Amino acid sequence: MSNKTPELPVPDLKSMTHEQKDAFIIELVAMVNTLLKRVDELEARLGKDSHNSSKPPSSDGLRRKPKSLRERGKAKAGGQPGHKGNTLKRVEQPDHVEIHSVAPLCDACGQPIAREDVSVLAESRQVIDLPPIRFEVTEHRVERAQCGCGKVHRAAFPAGVSQAAQYGSQIKAAVVYLTQYQQLPVDRTTQALADLFGVRLSTGTVQNCINEAAFALKPAVAQIRQALQEATVAHFDESGVHVAGKLHWLHSVSTAMLSWLGAHQKRGKEAMDSHGILPAFTGVAVHDGWAPYAHYECEHALCNAHHLRELIFISETTQQPWAAKLIELLRQACGEVGRSIDQGAQSLPKQRQSYYRQRSSKLIAEGRRLNPQQQRAPSQAKQRGKIKQSPAFNLLARLERHADQVWRFIADHRVPFTNNLAERDIRMPKLKQKVSGCFRSQNGLDAFCTIRSYLATLRKQSRPLFEALAHAFTGNVLSPMPAE
Repeated sequence: MSNKTPELPVPDLKSMTHEQKDAFIIELVAMVNTLLKRVDELEARLGKDSHNSSKPPSSDGLRRKPKSLRERGKAKAGGQPGHKGNTLKRVEQPDHVEIHSVAPLCDACGQPIAREDVSVLAESRQVIDLPPIRFEVTEHRVERAQCGCGKVHRAAFPAGVSQAAQYGSQIKAAVVYLTQYQQLPVDRTTQALADLFGVRLSTGTVQNCINEAAFALKPAVAQIRQALQEATVAHFDESGVHVAGKLHWLHSVSTAMLSWLGAHQKRGKEAMDSHGILPAFTGVAVHDGWAPYAHYECEHALCNAHHLRELIFISETTQQPWAAKLIELLRQACGEVGRSIDQGAQSLPKQRQSYYRQRSSKLIAEGRRLNPQQQRAPSQAKQRGKIKQSPAFNLLARLERHADQVWRFIADHRVPFTNNLAERDIRMPKLKQKVSGCFRSQNGLDAFCTIRSYLATLRKQSRPLFEALAHAFTGNVLSPMPAE
């Protein structure tokens, strides 16, 4: 069935009165203006990408190179002075030492070289490599004895050794690490284990390992959630994921040392209430300004990376000078705050705060004059609902209405300029969906959230993930709380 827009019929102008022609012309002008506005909107939509909107860089395609919002610094490319680097270093005590002998005969005179004339040079070279890797099998046996009194004694198998044949904690840790942290699909994980270690697991065994890890780590993740409730500043974000072909929502809460992920069928307040963090949170919540966050009585701070992208879009599509000036103002404030933090300050001086707030207010007022609120046309007077406003008007209204949240970072240096911490935490789960496809069940998504919360938290604390997983499979879950 065709959705082609019907053509406007041409009226018989000869039969029309002057009044009818005037009304027809007015109607055509209104229609042309509507179409011109629609063309502008469509052209602007085509111009959106990751540098001027919230679209991910993966949607830019191959022709556009992702562009960072950061300004080019004065430092040269490459490692900066004081950077330790990751150059391969020698070890003090090598595992093996090989002495390479000189030839037994002199290649000049042909005489044998006496061993007492041979010495080992101080110069040496090291090769760092992996040993041949193959799984090991440990067979457990127990003793049985009968006392002279007749009682039979039998030793016990070690805790956790309950089957005639089973996989150990190291293999289980490898399974969970590859699937839940390195994002490998289940089939590719079984292939990797077979190629690397000679271990051939079924996909069902892989899933059992994931479920076992999730169950073991639940109490630790509950500790993370409790700690986030008491955080002074926390970052919040949410993103869609698919479960069995249906849209669900992944919610993240982050600090510099903690990460928490939770899933829900809803995106808004119902989901946030069920997770239990925001209802009890009394610190500063950093987020992208999505409306449901405003239901919570904690202090709020808005992500200025979002504002920069929106301002870039408006500057590119309208060429209005206030947008470029506001971009420069935000970047100037970000740089000044960075220097202030380096000096140990907790906020900018009051006069500098006043400067940025007053300058911002003037630029917003200038933008308001150039982007007035759209009014309903007389021909649409009977229509209901809100009138669609321009992106510039909506952004200006938000910046004005939530000015305290926009500029909180200059008054409280605990609050960062952006919400990048939360966006980084939620990016890897999105990558897993891109690599592995949708989750097959709600239980699978919940298990992923539990394990990923624990591992992402340990990664922020520079703690070994594989070792922690191996401990978890032996019943010794390491605490995710950072050392004080």
